[in-house]
Amino acid sequence: MSTLELNLVESEAKIILEALLEKDASMESICNNSSDEDLKADVGNDLVELRIFLNEFKNNAVSKFGESVLEFSNESL
Repeated sequence: MSTLELNLVESEAKIILEALLEKDASMESICNNSSDEDLKADVGNDLVELRIFLNEFKNNAVSKFGESVLEFSNESL
């Protein structure tokens, strides 16, 4: 299996974490609200994989940068 290694600064890790958390929320909403059982199953499977990756990424980011990496700005660009 091939692997990909990234070197990120804190601001880049924050951007990725925020995007992944937003994707998680969007996928969870689909699972909770869709009437399409096939879609719910597909998205649910992907959500499990996303959460496994997100958990590992979040733990590594907090270990490297501290809890502040989980503090996101609510300002719009």
